[in-house]
Amino acid sequence: IVGVFGYGGGVIGRYCDQPENYPGVEAFHTVRVNQPAGKYYTTEYLRQLTNLWDLRGSGITNMHGSTGDIILLGTTTPQLEEIFWTLTHDMNQDLGGSGSNLRTPANCLGTSRCEYSCYDTSALCHFLTNEYQDELHRPAFPYKFKFKLDGCPNGCVASIARSDMSFIG
Repeated sequence: IVGVFGYGGGVIGRYCDQPENYPGVEAFHTVRVNQPAGKYYTTEYLRQLTNLWDLRGSGITNMHGSTGDIILLGTTTPQLEEIFWTLTHDMNQDLGGSGSNLRTPANCLGTSRCEYSCYDTSALCHFLTNEYQDELHRPAFPYKFKFKLDGCPNGCVASIARSDMSFIG
């Protein structure tokens, strides 16, 4: 199993069945990075992240996959520990959920930008992340359990359709 030592999530291992025919993608692992509540970023953070991925990965990202995490596409096994070290020690960032583990909680912009929001989705998402972050890596929840938070019935993160526990304002 491909991963970071001591963590059960955050890395999706991808190997090519014919590495001799496709040597450039014999290993093309995906790394999920925990997104901040509301998905707000500073330009400094984005520069650090893209510089890290240019150095240690393919340089290709999918800023928010269906889980809400930042998706970093394409790296090799020897780079994983270096990526993890840089994320956790230099960027104060954690890996997201993957595999059968709890997924990273996701929320809409809530009261920070939406006049229809009935509660502070970012505050609740931040609380849930801090409270249950360890469950991302040491599974205690049911298979691929997801929290999603919508501030109003408009459902910008489709919480009722795409989660196991939805919070709708």
